[in-house]
Amino acid sequence: MSAPTQVKSDNPNVTAIKHMAFAVRDAKATLDAYARFLHVPADTTITDFPKSKNRVALFYLGGIEYQLCQSLEAGGRFDAWISERGAEGLHHICYEVDNIEKALDHAKAQGAELRICQACGVYGSHPHPEGYVAFLDNDAGGIEIEFMQVYTPEELKKYEAYQGI
Repeated sequence: MSAPTQVKSDNPNVTAIKHMAFAVRDAKATLDAYARFLHVPADTTITDFPKSKNRVALFYLGGIEYQLCQSLEAGGRFDAWISERGAEGLHHICYEVDNIEKALDHAKAQGAELRICQACGVYGSHPHPEGYVAFLDNDAGGIEIEFMQVYTPEELKKYEAYQGI
């Protein structure tokens, strides 16, 4: 079998996959499976995020950031997603972009609409801990789409100062 032909995307705004987020019922149990089967460190930190009401195990595998995301409340973002589909799975892919406004303009020109950020209650581009983010209301085969323009070191300092970090 020959290798698939790689085709360059027509979207010049996407530079990489920033992370892939998986909706799971139990972040610790899922992390244990990754540790057994793929040698992800079993002592990977699992962090609770009170603002978004999620628990996340974050690690890198093959150079890509994985996030195992568990809702801390029944009916939360990831819990609702699992209930709607009847199974855990890939919830969204976050695409890193050089310019989030250009990426959003390109997506909207193709018929995309914006989704509210459930943690912040904001539509469109807005600051998050790692960069400016925005979510599309449209999905790709059941997988949500997020864009992130990662902060420059100077922008990160401003964000952290504003947040009192």
